[in-house]
Amino acid sequence: MTQETPHPLTPQDCLVAMMIAVSASDENIRTAELVKIENQVNMLPVFAEYDVDRMNVVAQMVFDLFEQEEGLDALFGLIRDNLPESLFETAYALSCDVAAADGTLREPELRLLEEIRYELNIDRLHAAAIERGARARHLTV
Repeated sequence: MTQETPHPLTPQDCLVAMMIAVSASDENIRTAELVKIENQVNMLPVFAEYDVDRMNVVAQMVFDLFEQEEGLDALFGLIRDNLPESLFETAYALSCDVAAADGTLREPELRLLEEIRYELNIDRLHAAAIERGARARHLTV
């Protein structure tokens, strides 16, 4: 019997995982957040070659990790191992956009964004600019 080895995470999988993690952080995945994730995957150049069917696999991986005691640490380990450092700020920007998508930043989302900044070593000034951009893009009249 041959055993399939799991596919390694692509950089795009890592970006999707971060967005899903932010959405799931408050244990209530909102429609606006799901639409934001879908739109980002469909529109951004970084996802041009991405197989969108992988989103379900990545989402299930994130949910499975969140059920484990050290799951968040494991997720960050996977991200650091499979996401090029040149995309760390992209991961943070996409995460901020998902957090801001429903117009409300909840405490679990804020804590996870803080953890992402720390784990991906996002410079504080760069993080502030990314956060301000997300806030500006998601304001309503």
